[in-house]
Formats: sequence, C-alpha cells, structure tokens
Amino acid sequence: MKIRFWGVRGSIACPGPQTIKYGGNTTCIEIRTDENDLIILDAGTGIFPLSHTLFGELPLTCHIFITHTHWDHIQGLPFFIPTFIPGNTVRLHGAFDPINNGDLREVLSRQMEYCYFPVREAELQANMHYVTLRERQTIQVGSARVTNIFMNHPVLNFGYRVECRGKSVFFTGDHEPMTNVYDIEDDGFPEYQTLMDQKHQSITEFIRGVDVLIADTSYTPEEYKTKKGWGHGTFDTSIHLGRETGAKHLFFTHHEPTRSDAALEKVFQEAMERHPRQPGDPVYHLAREGLIFEV
Repeated sequence: MKIRFWGVRGSIACPGPQTIKYGGNTTCIEIRTDENDLIILDAGTGIFPLSHTLFGELPLTCHIFITHTHWDHIQGLPFFIPTFIPGNTVRLHGAFDPINNGDLREVLSRQMEYCYFPVREAELQANMHYVTLRERQTIQVGSARVTNIFMNHPVLNFGYRVECRGKSVFFTGDHEPMTNVYDIEDDGFPEYQTLMDQKHQSITEFIRGVDVLIADTSYTPEEYKTKKGWGHGTFDTSIHLGRETGAKHLFFTHHEPTRSDAALEKVFQEAMERHPRQPGDPVYHLAREGLIFEV
C-alpha cells in the first residue's frame, strides 16, 4: 500500500508562510492498494488538491471513509471535483448521526444546501453511494479490507484499519484517550473506570500490530490541561498508544492550527526527548502534506 498525506492540520485550514513545510490543509489521507484501488480517509480541505491529480484516471471509482462529520474532516467534500463528472462512482462511508437520527447521506447533504453551497447534493453528476456503517463492519475495496471501531470524541468517530496483502494501516481520526469523568472520591468512579479500561483495551487490541499508525496528536501535555474533553490526543498519548499496540511506524497528525512549522518541530523534538526511542518502539514521523510512505 502507498499512503499520501493531503491534509494534516486540525480544526481549520491555516495556509500561509508559517505552515509551508507541513501544510495548512485539514485532514485527508490517500491510500492506494497494490492494485491501485483508491481509498480516501476523510474529506478535509486536503481533498481538493487531491482531486486535481485524478483527471488522468477518469472515469474513476473511489471509496471515501469519513471518521466523523466535524467540518475539518468534511469541508473539502463539496469541492471534490470527481463528484461533478458523470461516469465516476464515489462511495462514501461513515457513521450515523445520533443527534438528529440521520444517516450519512442526510448529514453530508446538509452542507450542500443552498444556504451553504451553490450546488445541491441532488445535482451531483457522479454515481453517489452512501454507506452508513455499523461498528466493526468490514468493507472490501478491491484487495483491501477496511474495518472501523468507535474512538473517543464528542461525536461518533470511527478509527479505520486498512489491511491489504498482509500490510495494515490504522487511522484514529480524532481521538482523546479514555478519561474518567468522575473524581476518584465519587461513587461512580470505579464503575466508570472499568468501562474506560475495557474500551481502551478494545481499541488497543483492534490496532495491535499495524505497520502504520496515524494518530491525532493535537496538543502538548501542557496544552492538554485546559483542553480535556475536547476529543484530541497529545504527543505523549500517541507515543503510548504506538508502544502499547506494537505499531512499526507512528505518524503524528492533526497538528494544532496555530502552531507554525518551527513550533511544530520544537514540540516534536521535546516529545522525543521525553520519550527516547527504545527497542521495539515505532519509528516516529511528523505527518506533512505531500509525504508519501509505502508499506
């Protein structure tokens, strides 16, 4: 499989001179199987430049897997050019919306209503297919299998494991380590802690042994103190997850949008000094736009 990062920022796109090296687009990852099947993880603003590379493959079939429907993960979708071209087939996969009890198509169609965008979803010219996934449902994409698991975020967020010919990649989407919302002296603390421990173990086992782990690494530990419950991880929690799951390579992504390239490299270096690489640890990488990694 070949992985290419098209968007590595969290929350909001932040193009400019301070983000030239790592990029300012929000989350989008392209995965190509050995047979060149196209899998796209999330449709942040990075999916727009990705779409410009696909004209030579028309008519194409692509499979887009949405981790969750917060804007930074879907805002590029209305600008995904293949959806406007007859003959293309676009298959979108993601979770249902428990707030409005809507399926994936209803959720994604809202951002293409006239008050937000000049083209309605019903006017798209490609063959559009929507698959509202159940947890741990597996989708076959050519020679690849894509299976999901619920992660920890303020809305339903799927982490996706992509497996192809003995190789595997896991993307967390947005994920905050499981946290007990009770104080230790509260009556509900022990029971809730058991629930959190079980969910953490479930996620860990699901990821175990992947060749590539791509993890939400929005904050430093110091920043996290004021951002608990926002649904994001830190360098330290991602390193812990990588070590615990036996991942071979760990890519830090969903970079904090106010962090410049220089500041990003600084906090990365500080994390490496706090956690010197030990035998068996993953190889650590900062995800950046344009980076291609083959597994």
